[in-house]
Amino acid sequence: MAMKFLLVALSLALLLGLGKSFDFLEEELETEERFWDLYERWRSHHTLSRNLDEKHKRFNVFKENVRHVHEFNKKDKPYKLKLNKFADMTNHEFKVVYAGSKVKHHSMLRGSPQGNGTFMYEKVNKVPTSIDWRKKGAVTDVKDQGQCGSCWAFSTVVGVEGINQIKTSKLVSLSEQELVDCDTKENQGCNGGLMDYAYKFIKQKGGLNTEGNYPYTAEDGTCDASKENSPVVSIDGHENVPANDEDALLKAVANQPVSVGIDAGGSDFQFYSEGVFSGDCGTELDHGVAIVGYGTTLDGTKYWTVKNSWGPEWGEKGYIRMQRGISAKEGLCGIAMQASYPIKTSSNNPKGPPSPPKDEL
Repeated sequence: MAMKFLLVALSLALLLGLGKSFDFLEEELETEERFWDLYERWRSHHTLSRNLDEKHKRFNVFKENVRHVHEFNKKDKPYKLKLNKFADMTNHEFKVVYAGSKVKHHSMLRGSPQGNGTFMYEKVNKVPTSIDWRKKGAVTDVKDQGQCGSCWAFSTVVGVEGINQIKTSKLVSLSEQELVDCDTKENQGCNGGLMDYAYKFIKQKGGLNTEGNYPYTAEDGTCDASKENSPVVSIDGHENVPANDEDALLKAVANQPVSVGIDAGGSDFQFYSEGVFSGDCGTELDHGVAIVGYGTTLDGTKYWTVKNSWGPEWGEKGYIRMQRGISAKEGLCGIAMQASYPIKTSSNNPKGPPSPPKDEL
């Protein structure tokens, strides 16, 4: 009986695993017909519908991406790639849709705000060897920005959700859509923005509403003033981490989740699956994410734990571990160039609307 129960449990685990990943065999790449079958299987796995003309166009893109993933995974690298939901998009299309926040562009256009003009963790001398804010209950489930360049809003919300939990011991999922719809003076909704400006907006408006009360739609909308004026979680300002200084960034992350801009437009980033990412990338900051921890692998490789907003099926259940402590002062993919975090000095929050449902806590 025990053996039967074990076999059922293993079978269930296998099925659950298959539901989350997509693997293929080298033999499936041998002929055009088998390649097409692989493409159909991939489409079915991700429940994607295409008309016939679009399918033929996408099939050629898919083939090139499959070959890239297959050849890369033969190499002895500390990270692996997989055929995820982006597998029939060209890298250019992927960058436009999913890495199009133009963080660097917005910074150059307007100049990055200086926050409070201070760095409260400057005199911190000791930090833990590792930290994971997920395990401390300060990080909500991975979200999905969809085909909207609103990563800046998701990055900002991670920071606010985190510091609010640290100060109040309550994890509340907050509204990215409120930022997309209402923070339009300096940010541009689905056309990109900066986390600095979003933090400034939240402070000026007195806080953010919950995700449940102002749900995400993945498109630009009209600001709902009644919801905007019913904030639930407030902050007292924000600070910028000294630029190009991973040691300063480490001090900040040791104390709270931190918003960062990165260059996420490369094909390896597009198909990242697992491991410590150490791939080639530049410093053209085009995507907003949040660091929610750091650590070191058994072989001594230091990494940042980064929460993304491309859904839980991308990467390590929606996260990527990125190598830290490299020689370049700006960090891998520019991760140390433009980091910021919110300040919350007390456990007090606005009264706001009724408390969110339990599944939001």
